[in-house]
Amino acid sequence: MDKSWPIAIDLFSGCGGVTEGLRQARFRVVAAVDIDPICSVTYKNNHKSVKFYNDDIRVVDPHKLARVIPKGKELDLLTVCAPCQPFSSQNRDKGHDLRTGLILEALKFIRILNPKVIFFENVPGLAETDVFIELQEELHLYGYNTIEPLVIDAADYGVPQRRPRFIYLASRTPEPITVPTPVTRLENRITVRDAIGDLKILHSGEKDQDDSLHIARKHKEIALKRLSFIPKNGGSRSSLPDDLQLNCHKNHNGHKDVYGRMSWDTVAPTLTTGCTNITRGRFAHPSEDRSITVREAARLQTFPDNYKFHGKLEQIATQVGNAVPVAMMKNIACHIRKHVRG
Repeated sequence: MDKSWPIAIDLFSGCGGVTEGLRQARFRVVAAVDIDPICSVTYKNNHKSVKFYNDDIRVVDPHKLARVIPKGKELDLLTVCAPCQPFSSQNRDKGHDLRTGLILEALKFIRILNPKVIFFENVPGLAETDVFIELQEELHLYGYNTIEPLVIDAADYGVPQRRPRFIYLASRTPEPITVPTPVTRLENRITVRDAIGDLKILHSGEKDQDDSLHIARKHKEIALKRLSFIPKNGGSRSSLPDDLQLNCHKNHNGHKDVYGRMSWDTVAPTLTTGCTNITRGRFAHPSEDRSITVREAARLQTFPDNYKFHGKLEQIATQVGNAVPVAMMKNIACHIRKHVRG
């Protein structure tokens, strides 16, 4: 890593998707913070040169992070990817989730670290909250100019996945920061086939001896029977005969992606923490009678194959589903890099 690269700090780092994207965009990440112990092991295994704080962000002293910044250097970029569950439309406890205010903890770091640019990423629901209004007001008081709140699709930034994300950029540089330009359009998006088409064919319960993450979930006989009726390459549970439909789905028009297959020649649906479970969304393989593997999920989130994940397969699936897609972060970070370099 070149010491001339711009300096970054990663808050709410998770398993390291943001840091990996920053590294690929030639940023030097010097510190990161995350509370999750499993994610922390994954992060440290892949980013050994980063000073990592496995702690609650509410008790981390920003002065400690300031001391990690190389002498004579400024902090070019602070990334803030706070937990998105409090602002998700799927959260039944929305409005009462104790994690709602965590994003505002970034303000104490901004006051001390005084970064040139701040990058926020979350779900689109954040923009509609009082928390976001307070965040905007504080940033303007600190002298930051900002872009208008923006919802982007990760598929437009090099990710083989339809993933709407809220992003917000703030800058204290003389020139106002601009909106990142998409790098992939509808006609040249990376597809599911591009991402996972070369992986070994697996049946339910099988594993690739050469890849510890390419392990097919062992499905029950009834699940396999249902999958056998679902058309290859994008089929859905609407094709199931009456006797194989789940009771909870009969006369119910919702949850149409459950038991659905991905399509080879388009992007994947949004991956969640349940991305290797066919009962949690459109997570069945396009042509094989099984759910996608953790390796396939990691590919769809654009993690390199040499990225070392820690934990059981379900824990890794959670890390992958929660991560910021690496390629999306890389492409946005390249835009930010040009801005801070002037």
